[in-house]
Amino acid sequence: MANLSGGCLAAIFAAGCENPKEAWKDPVLQVLLVKKIEAQGKSPERYRIVLSDGLHFTQGMVGTQINHIMAEGKIDKGCIIKLTEYGTGRVKDKSVLILLGVEMLEELGYPEKIGDPKQVTPESAAELAEQQRAAQPTSTTNFYGNKPSTVGRSAGAASAPSRAAGNSNGSRGGSSVAVSSIESLSPYHNRWTIKARCIQKSEVKRWKNQKGDGKLFAVTLMDQTGEIKATGFNDQCDAFYDVFQEGDVYYITKCKVQIAKKQFSNIDNDYELTFERDSEVQKAEDEDDVPMPKYNFVSLEGLQSTEKDALVDVIGVIKEIGDSATITSQKTQKSFTKREVSLVDDTGYNVKLTVWGKYAEKFEVPPESVVAFKGVKVSDFGGRSLSMMNSSTMQVDPDLEESHRLKGWFDGEGRDANFSSHEGLNRGAAAGGGKPSAYKTIQQATDENLGLSDTPDFYTLKATISYIKTENLSYAACKTEGCNKKVIELETGAWRCEKCNTSWPQPEWRYILTCSVYDHTGQSWLNIFDDAGKVIMGATAGDLHSMQEYDEQSYESTLKKAVAQTWIFRVRAKMDTYNDQQRVRNHVMSAHKPDYAAESHRMMEIINMYG
Repeated sequence: MANLSGGCLAAIFAAGCENPKEAWKDPVLQVLLVKKIEAQGKSPERYRIVLSDGLHFTQGMVGTQINHIMAEGKIDKGCIIKLTEYGTGRVKDKSVLILLGVEMLEELGYPEKIGDPKQVTPESAAELAEQQRAAQPTSTTNFYGNKPSTVGRSAGAASAPSRAAGNSNGSRGGSSVAVSSIESLSPYHNRWTIKARCIQKSEVKRWKNQKGDGKLFAVTLMDQTGEIKATGFNDQCDAFYDVFQEGDVYYITKCKVQIAKKQFSNIDNDYELTFERDSEVQKAEDEDDVPMPKYNFVSLEGLQSTEKDALVDVIGVIKEIGDSATITSQKTQKSFTKREVSLVDDTGYNVKLTVWGKYAEKFEVPPESVVAFKGVKVSDFGGRSLSMMNSSTMQVDPDLEESHRLKGWFDGEGRDANFSSHEGLNRGAAAGGGKPSAYKTIQQATDENLGLSDTPDFYTLKATISYIKTENLSYAACKTEGCNKKVIELETGAWRCEKCNTSWPQPEWRYILTCSVYDHTGQSWLNIFDDAGKVIMGATAGDLHSMQEYDEQSYESTLKKAVAQTWIFRVRAKMDTYNDQQRVRNHVMSAHKPDYAAESHRMMEIINMYG
């Protein structure tokens, strides 16, 4: 019988079997049929499959997380497979097996089906369950020689939902449960418990129409595998709204899983949850295994090449907080509370961000705090501005590398800096004949005496690197966080920082590049430090230092590759005194490759201004 797990399907579907994987570990089955179901609308394509254990066969659905295996065509009729992760569900009152993890066995497969399998039925599963119940008191294995099936529940035991791909065991109310991942949830998998962090909770929304009135709220839940939206209506709104607090972790089970309504959500998940009368939510004691929100930050400078209406993550320092104001929608005649805050970062830009509703009414974030915003909308009102959406979240002084960097920058130089805005993107400045003020050519920077005033000037420059000085490409820096001072090598081989009074076995090498750049109007020198240097060189200063000592060919290749590259530089121009002579130093704060679609759009706007 090619070592099929005979009888496993009846055991899995046995009445009262709360956790199918406890019924049979890693069952080996034969594939009798594979059928592809084409994608409909925004729903992904799916695969229907028929599986046999030699005694019984059953219908199955393939989880979307392993669609790539099916698309490769490796699993076909006659193949022998092992299910490493699976669950059960019901479709149109029929029990189905949900494939979540599959392993192809060494056998080449069989053209004919093995044995004479019959369709597994509730009766056959129930019969097996009764035999197992009778055998359990005196037997440690079932009559198929496999692990005993877990049927029924002992008094006081918690229900153990299906285990899914990426699962881990959790503790809930003192009982061990199998925790499913958000990624594995689907309408075909109806017994599950997820352990997830609430990263956003909406306000209660009310409606009234011809059918009556009602209310709802929504939360965004997140675990290691992804995010999902969950909504509570009416009674469930009352029951669960006060339970959820942003940032806390919960065990959640017995919710309805349905196709996501994308018009009401921007969450990257094909499904969403709805709380029902028997839904359960319980706060988790242990939160360490559930991550905090993940961000994909766009710099405030980078917003100028971001499309209108895009949803982005940004992080910055709160420079100013405006007063709250109430506005009335002309369309719905509903009143909304709004508040504008001024956000700055170390690219030298200042951007207005609008917060709404509960955030606007009680904005308790102190000025000069670092705040991370997730999923805010980009607007072109006044150049570039940002607005929080219903699904947006904010985190004050998050424990992130970007947050610590911005805090150090603001305390060191950002508090007194002059900032640019994106206003020049969509309308000309009064000076310069109506030309955009954010971008400057090399000649414009010279003609406008940028850097010669008492305070620094900031501008954006599109230029190409023509030469990099190879003397003093980097320096040995202190490894204390936020220090970055030059260290001195001692006779013992250690490196000492006088400021921190600390010695290190090895320093941290940091870039101090001097580059010649040019555009169509002239040539200029730029000073480039570590963050931008890593981007331009494509390697850390430590790696380049090692190449210089041990791999001269790679060192020369890295330098050669960096030349003749075009970049968008964010430049800080400031007067500097060297050997009793004053000169303007152009310090590069950031660098990124041109977005040619955005560049074309910007040039078209310049042309239109002249028209």
